[in-house]
Amino acid sequence: MPTIQAPTLVIHRTDDMTVGVEAGRTLGALIPKAHYVEQPGTDHMFWVGGQFEAMTDEIEKFLNGLKTTPVSDRVLATVVFTDIVDSTARAEALGDAAWQGFLGAHHRALRAEFTRFGGVEIKSLGEGFLVTFDRPPRAIQCASAIHVALRAVGVEARIGAHIGEVMLRNDDVHG
Repeated sequence: MPTIQAPTLVIHRTDDMTVGVEAGRTLGALIPKAHYVEQPGTDHMFWVGGQFEAMTDEIEKFLNGLKTTPVSDRVLATVVFTDIVDSTARAEALGDAAWQGFLGAHHRALRAEFTRFGGVEIKSLGEGFLVTFDRPPRAIQCASAIHVALRAVGVEARIGAHIGEVMLRNDDVHG
């Protein structure tokens, strides 16, 4: 060990059940200029026990001299919301079976427009949708096409758009 001249990182888990922590400390002490780090945990395999990120952070810090900041989950997007005006009254007037048929046709029509203009459906909320677009013009063109298509069948819709940074998390949009 004393002949090793390469920069060396020794990481050992404090409560390692396979190789005792003293062995890690000894190894770190025997290699000249080794950087020794102890981390909590009992597993000898670094990818087990929920400490993978802490382990890779230490390796990154050793190799680069610093830990990089994580990539943000914020993106610039155009978010479009749709909603049928007076949907509750329309559902009551049509009855359950007819309303479900209407919603199926409505959803197919809107999803076709989302696809045509490059939208990504985030979720459907009853008769409304939340969709993201990578460019504002696509969102506006899609909203206009939806409005025209629904008006043609006697349906009024509210369509709103937000352009700005949002957080994408768990297949949903926040912020």
